[in-house]
Amino acid sequence: MWRAVAMRVVLTVVTLVFSAAVFAVDLSGPAPDFTLKSRDGKNVRLSELQGQVVMINFWASWCGPCRQEMPHLEAIHKEYVDYGFTLLGVNVDEKQELAEKLLAQIPVSFPILFDPSSSVSKQYNVDAMPTTILIDRDGNLRHLHRAYRPGFEDMYRDQIKALVLE
Repeated sequence: MWRAVAMRVVLTVVTLVFSAAVFAVDLSGPAPDFTLKSRDGKNVRLSELQGQVVMINFWASWCGPCRQEMPHLEAIHKEYVDYGFTLLGVNVDEKQELAEKLLAQIPVSFPILFDPSSSVSKQYNVDAMPTTILIDRDGNLRHLHRAYRPGFEDMYRDQIKALVLE
């Protein structure tokens, strides 16, 4: 009996460790540059943000976890904006109106960029919604998070703190 219980515990731990590895990955190499139109109509080019720690969050209006994550991202943005941190929300909806409708319900102050053709999403091999990428001050990819689960915001904070202090 105790062996069966012990085996279940071991399997649960292995499953949790494997799941965390699937959702969060360390990266390296230069971040692909891009230019996208922002919500205020201006173009934003990633390479112009070099010197900042940049978080790119790919999201869609139809994505439930994206809606759940948005308020946490807004809090993180407000918490770190004065420390050389920029958060870019990249919406992948084909129609900007869908994003605007969601943003009316869940307002954010960080820049929202539009990728209606998913060209930037393809550059970054986005295969889950939301997908969050952290880039260091030198423009190098550092961390990738696929999807969102409650508690990811704590990982984001830890990683942002470390990158800001580098």
